[in-house]
Amino acid sequence: MAGAAAGAAAGALPTVAIVGRPNVGKSTLMNRILGRREAIVAEQPGITRDRKEMPAHWQGREFTVVDTGGWLPPGAGDNASMDAKVSAQSEKSMARADVVVMVVDSQAGVTADDEGVAGRLRGREGPVLVAVNKVDDEAHESLIWEFVKLGLGDPFPVSALHGRGVGDLLDAVTASFPAELAGDLAADAGLEADGDMVSGAAAGAGDDPGSPMVSVAIVGRPNAGKSTLFNRLIGDDRSVVHDQPGTTRDAIDTVVETELGAIRFVDTAGMRRRARIDQAAEYYSLLRALAAVDRSDIALLVVDATVGVTHQDQRLAERVDAAGCPIVVLLNKWDLLDTEAREAIAGEIDRRLHFLGEAAVLRVSALSGKGVNRLLPELRGVIAEYRRRIPTQAVNRVLRDAQAAHPAPDGVRVLYATQGATDPPTFTLFANRTLPRTYLRYLERRLRESFDLGSVPIKLRVRRRSGD
Repeated sequence: MAGAAAGAAAGALPTVAIVGRPNVGKSTLMNRILGRREAIVAEQPGITRDRKEMPAHWQGREFTVVDTGGWLPPGAGDNASMDAKVSAQSEKSMARADVVVMVVDSQAGVTADDEGVAGRLRGREGPVLVAVNKVDDEAHESLIWEFVKLGLGDPFPVSALHGRGVGDLLDAVTASFPAELAGDLAADAGLEADGDMVSGAAAGAGDDPGSPMVSVAIVGRPNAGKSTLFNRLIGDDRSVVHDQPGTTRDAIDTVVETELGAIRFVDTAGMRRRARIDQAAEYYSLLRALAAVDRSDIALLVVDATVGVTHQDQRLAERVDAAGCPIVVLLNKWDLLDTEAREAIAGEIDRRLHFLGEAAVLRVSALSGKGVNRLLPELRGVIAEYRRRIPTQAVNRVLRDAQAAHPAPDGVRVLYATQGATDPPTFTLFANRTLPRTYLRYLERRLRESFDLGSVPIKLRVRRRSGD
């Protein structure tokens, strides 16, 4: 089949797509397969909108599992434009996957939407398995035979919530892997059928441990253009893009091979004030976005230039800065501004984001791609600063000169210092007494200026000399 052949050519892990109409339990099944809560699950339909890919394994077999949004026929949902984009993402997964698991609801029976999904799957050359969900006990197993009419073979009774029957389903899934992908999977892990990008946590499997992969989180308010930028950077319509705020509910990551090496780009849900979060799904989206920031090395703060730098942009920048992440500010939709508006937003950057210091500010259009080519060169400099290691002699010379020019009060002084870590640069200062916060900020500024560390955070750890 086409998907398997492409995967084999690229040396990919087998891909298993979980598809179906909305609210049948696709994300619950993915979480059960992974053994942890990765996909957001809620009672209302339509929670999953983007394709979410994660590495998984079963009985020694490794594969990539793909959670998809609910498929709907054209014009069937409340939001036709959004539903069409989500369905297109689902259909793309159906076409690309090596094995497809179609999830249906035993309690609802065969619906017209189930028939629509099955109609698209019957044209596949590759394996398709039907998982009849919400079969919580043997008494309900007879319900599965109604789904034989879908024409996709004998169904599997499962309870994604409780795990019942999932093992048998996974046995059938792994037995269906194409022969060309059934060899030494560990050696092949990491490449996706598209060739130059790798998905999920499996992406780092073959990386040189001496050069860790850089993770770049794309953050911003809802509807600022994060998913459009994400798709532009990875070269694939991976995230659903729509003019309705809050389209992305989960953190979606893809690793791209660039001239700088492998970079993991993470698309996050739009962040808004907690007081405005009135749904459980949005609340968990916020938590996932913040967790993605905490795990990332660099953050791209996407600001809607047509709106300006809002109070929420400011609070978000503060949150990212506190996490120790270098920030690159992207003023998106720049091409839509006139001269007066461009001058106004420049003043807002200086006023509202002054605490970011020398953070780079790029003016881009994610939709057209204008200005996005300047991002990789900027990331090159930020990565170099983030991983910078400075000789101990040079660190102590700068601190000695700084203290000579401006001594600390009450005889407090730094006796010795060394850089203990990178990512970001972290310095340990040995002092005779506790250093005042204001003096620490002075020393940090001198280190930043002396070693050209303007766009990355610096961590200072102070230890008092024993016996003092």
